[in-house]
Amino acid sequence: MENVNLKINGIDVCAPADATVLEAAHIAGIKIPTLCFLKDINEIGACRMCVVEVKGARNLVAACVHPVSEGMEVQTNTPQLLASRRRTLQLLLSNHERTCLSCVRSGNCELQQMCKELGVADEDYFSGEKNEYELDLSAAHMIRDNNKCILCRRCSAVCEKVQTVGIIGPNNRGFASYIGTAFDLPLAETSCVSCGQCIAVCPTGALREKDSLDDVLEAIADPSKHVIVQPAPSVRAALGEEFGYPIGTDVEGKLAAALRRIGFDKVFDTDFSADLTIMEEAHEFLDRVQNGGVLPMMTSCSPGWIKYCEHYYPDQLDHLSSCKSPQQMFGAVAKTYYAEKMGIDPKDIVCVSVMPCTAKKFEIGRDDQSAAGVPDVDIAMTTRELARLIKRLGIDFNSLPDEGFDDPLGESTGAGVIFGATGGVMEAALRTAVETLTGEELKDVEFKEVRGTEGIKEAVYHVAGMDVKVAVASGLSNAKIVMDKVRSGEADYHFIEIMCCPGGCVNGGGQPQVSGHVRNFTDVRALRAKVLYENDANKALRKSHENPSIKKLYDEYLEKPGSEKAHHILHTSYVKRTIN
Repeated sequence: MENVNLKINGIDVCAPADATVLEAAHIAGIKIPTLCFLKDINEIGACRMCVVEVKGARNLVAACVHPVSEGMEVQTNTPQLLASRRRTLQLLLSNHERTCLSCVRSGNCELQQMCKELGVADEDYFSGEKNEYELDLSAAHMIRDNNKCILCRRCSAVCEKVQTVGIIGPNNRGFASYIGTAFDLPLAETSCVSCGQCIAVCPTGALREKDSLDDVLEAIADPSKHVIVQPAPSVRAALGEEFGYPIGTDVEGKLAAALRRIGFDKVFDTDFSADLTIMEEAHEFLDRVQNGGVLPMMTSCSPGWIKYCEHYYPDQLDHLSSCKSPQQMFGAVAKTYYAEKMGIDPKDIVCVSVMPCTAKKFEIGRDDQSAAGVPDVDIAMTTRELARLIKRLGIDFNSLPDEGFDDPLGESTGAGVIFGATGGVMEAALRTAVETLTGEELKDVEFKEVRGTEGIKEAVYHVAGMDVKVAVASGLSNAKIVMDKVRSGEADYHFIEIMCCPGGCVNGGGQPQVSGHVRNFTDVRALRAKVLYENDANKALRKSHENPSIKKLYDEYLEKPGSEKAHHILHTSYVKRTIN
């Protein structure tokens, strides 16, 4: 790729010839503000916050979409530009509900931050007519509040381009424009998959998860309840960001310590049930291969992916593994095996999960998720909610000592922790499946071909005299590519891992929100995934079938993977849904 030379604020800059002014400015260490821009997703130049002056141009140009050229001279911070940006913010505020003190995004709102940086005060600008909207509370996982929407269209872009669902988008024109669904259906009546990627990219508080903090505190305060908690693998890779740690910091020890100080009776780990999932899923895969079952088999850990498959590929449901997700398996074991060992009535156990995923809030209400006759999991919180709960209770997260998880449902292997990264479930399953097929110890447990943040990865492994063909997809646009091949008969895979969110759970819709500027220039997914792989590498045990607590669970209770009892407790069923 050829380079061009230009000047930005008098600074000489060398940038790729296909770069935009925004990208060239970043190379020069100059930050140009943006509200609508998301690289490769929402490149529409609509918000006008990034306008700059280009010598020779008659008008201000949008830096996010304007290409660089040889000899170009750009100014990014003249008085005219600063005045233009302030006026744009004032116009946005004139139709914005400014309840910042009570807003969940206060302190982490891109609109609020820009107003602070540019000196735009909380005043009534351009007073006059103002749109008012009712909240959409219909969905299990989120709240839509158009009163705080700035029409940046990030949400609709990620829904359509990244997830290929396209449930929300701009309706009407001009001052009457708003983001909504087709025919203004409540979100719960659409084929929304609850992934929360729209929440993750929203710059304001217009989209947010439904808050479960009061429910958690009420349960903990009830002396008749035994309240246990299980954080997912990806939580330890991202929670620290909410407390000032750099992206890619492992805070597992502080996570366990914080949960204990919140008041949970037991602090367990979803990594345990990730290992358990592998035991059941690997057995199911081998059974299908050896006994003529439906292939390719597809993973079932991601509830957003499951709901997408039910809506858009209902004719392919037989390919899905019948295994519950690790979240649900944990709850099922807690309210059967653990309840029996502890002598506690399952209805008196409150199982709380901390997840990187908003779709988990939908999953806990699914049918066929009640192994003990009560819901497997009672409350699903996001990583962001846990951070808010820690702050609400005055826990000084940064000063906490590192602590471990409780036994017996807190012990895990490296295979369990990598579930949070795209390709992690596949790699964990292969570690167990290969040893089971060959009967020999696997010396090199790292299947690096399925690692990385690429949207689709393929590999072939020669195992026990057969070629095992696998595929990994993350993000529903990539899932669609793979599923269309499966539906047409073009694909000849044996095993497919699909994660709803791009990059896997580390980039889930419930993870800490990062600004558009960070998203555009930092690979957040890779930094968080690195935490999980390093955690795996440092584990003494790295294969799920080596977990002593898992062995004990089968010896004492479940008998063996795939047993009738295991199937009753750990497996589930799916529903054919329509597209709305």
